[in-house]
Amino acid sequence: MISIPLKRLDPDLPAPARMRAGDAAVDLPSRIDAVVAPGQRVLVPTGFAVAVPSGWCGLVLSRSGLVLNHGVVVLNAPGLIDSGYRGELQVVLHNTGSEPFEIERGRRVAQFLVTEAPPVQYREVDRLPPAPDDRGVQGFGSSG
Repeated sequence: MISIPLKRLDPDLPAPARMRAGDAAVDLPSRIDAVVAPGQRVLVPTGFAVAVPSGWCGLVLSRSGLVLNHGVVVLNAPGLIDSGYRGELQVVLHNTGSEPFEIERGRRVAQFLVTEAPPVQYREVDRLPPAPDDRGVQGFGSSG
């Protein structure tokens, strides 16, 4: 288990926490009241900043209930929080539905997942090694 320093920027909001013991991510609240009109996007601050350790990153993800019930998604999901970022976690919400979506301060609007991000070195080659199966260069729709 790793320990992530969490800075509360709004003393009245509950700290992000897992809703169930086995959950992979914590829910992030909205620090503001806002309305996301159909087809629109809104930047929603959460009231929290974190210090993700080097070799790790944070991913901001949609909440499935908001997607299913309201058509509200994290637009750039997953939003990437690099280990060097120390600012407020913010969420770009987009309303794909047909009704305005009202956000009340404190409402859980996204999920935050911390995952390993090992250093990677890319080396340029003239030819890639063969694929482990017959997929090769087949892309979109290649699995049927």
